[in-house]
Amino acid sequence: MYYHDRRLQYPVRVDTPNPQFARMLQQAIGGVEGEIRVAMQYFFQAWGNRAPTTKYRDLLLNTATEELGHIEMLATAVALNLETAPTSAQEQGATDSIVGAVMGGGNAKHAIEGIIHKNLLSSGMAAMPIDSDGVPFDMSHIYASGNAAADMFCNVAAESTGRVLAVRLFNATEDPGMKDMLRFLIARDTMHQQQWLAALEDMGGFNAALPIPNSFPQAEENQEHNHDFFVTSLDGSFPEGRWTEGATFDGKGEFSVFRAQPMGEEPVLGPARPDSGAQAEQIGDPTLAKDNQ
Repeated sequence: MYYHDRRLQYPVRVDTPNPQFARMLQQAIGGVEGEIRVAMQYFFQAWGNRAPTTKYRDLLLNTATEELGHIEMLATAVALNLETAPTSAQEQGATDSIVGAVMGGGNAKHAIEGIIHKNLLSSGMAAMPIDSDGVPFDMSHIYASGNAAADMFCNVAAESTGRVLAVRLFNATEDPGMKDMLRFLIARDTMHQQQWLAALEDMGGFNAALPIPNSFPQAEENQEHNHDFFVTSLDGSFPEGRWTEGATFDGKGEFSVFRAQPMGEEPVLGPARPDSGAQAEQIGDPTLAKDNQ
């Protein structure tokens, strides 16, 4: 179960409302890098976590719940930034056109619908579960594999892209209140990156976690190419780096370079089925074509 406190996790203030920045903040709520994504990802990873210990489940649940607080902060920031947005076509700044409204700063949902219907904005000057283009968040970027190590790697990536977005938002505003809020969110992204890596270390580190899943016996996989970097360039050139020589991160082999070449045969499929709707020539029965002449 969950509890709610009416007070925000961290103060949110807007000194100069800016509808255009409200639109940008929607990406941090409902975008693929946003807070809805990480909150739901951590919740579903936790709810499906199976292990002798509950510590990873508890770690995920604590952070998922924290992320709900971040959504609340950002939704508040969107609402505060929309306080000067026009609510009807008659108000100042909303009389030119739909294009003018968008250029003036409204979100596609916040501004355009308000102009077209000459009425209150569909969201009532509030945040919505959408990205900055008005696309609803659809849960398609939630990664919860049931493998704890795989999930932690996904979480590091999620927090990394989220921090990139938060930094871009920080650079896009001059509002002191918004910068203060974003400093906090950026700091939390820093911690979350570190905690997921710490969880991987707690599982035994890369040597123990890799390859994922480590429960599959590596003796069963192809031993000839399980540490090869495949070179697919025509001239055989390749980007030399840590991935082309030296010990692998699982400590079970050495990186090597393999110039890719066909190891299989050209695929030859059988004829099309008579009931497949293919051409007579594909089916291999030319009399079918003659029957239609």
